[in-house]
Amino acid sequence: MAVSDVIDYKIFGDDMQVVEIELDPGEGCRAEAGAMMYMDGGIEMQTTTGGGLFKGFKRMFTGEGFFITTFANGGHDKQRVAFAGPYPGRIVALDLTELGGEFICQKDAFLCSANGIEISVAFTKKLGAGFFGGEGFILQRLTGDGLAFIHAGGTILERELAAGEILKVDTGCLAALAPTVDYDIKFVGGFKNALFGGEGLFFAQLTGPGKVFLQSLPFSRLADRISAAARFSGNKGEARGIGGVIGNLLD
Repeated sequence: MAVSDVIDYKIFGDDMQVVEIELDPGEGCRAEAGAMMYMDGGIEMQTTTGGGLFKGFKRMFTGEGFFITTFANGGHDKQRVAFAGPYPGRIVALDLTELGGEFICQKDAFLCSANGIEISVAFTKKLGAGFFGGEGFILQRLTGDGLAFIHAGGTILERELAAGEILKVDTGCLAALAPTVDYDIKFVGGFKNALFGGEGLFFAQLTGPGKVFLQSLPFSRLADRISAAARFSGNKGEARGIGGVIGNLLD
């Protein structure tokens, strides 16, 4: 029997996407605090820990906030609420019913979901993946039987790996994967590759079967470029505002 609310949605935009969720009377959705863009007048908002202090702390471990906000349609007609991604990228709709009831995402990926979807901690299974995986030990596990929406940077590519098929990925570019996919970290290999390849010392090795989502612009890479541009601007005595930073990035 379904536990999660059945919701309808539309995704708008290109590089800065918004997902609009349509709620029937009595339906609800939940989102990371601060993700809401707009909502109709009949939507009632309630911010809680989402099930007690322990669940709040578990979300903090995955990079989300301690509190989570529920948006419920308390009226008699359809109502809409929309959520926006925090930086340039794409919003991916995950139908957990079709995905076996569970999916693993990078920390900070969760944007919103139907009521009934649970967010919990998923630790990397191998020590090397935690130390050298770019995102650490902590991943997000989404479980339930409804829709969940994640946000990832840049362009999103979806790959379906066959049993035993291997895909090597930059450690920061892995956005989400099925729990059936084996995730490990491998050394790049070769002295020149390691020092001058520009891709780091390690890559993620994914072994099927299962579905994976890749992101072309991890937030850590975007933050590094902005930080480097800001330092360059400061060293040159130029304006340090966001306009100067963006101008340096374009240069």
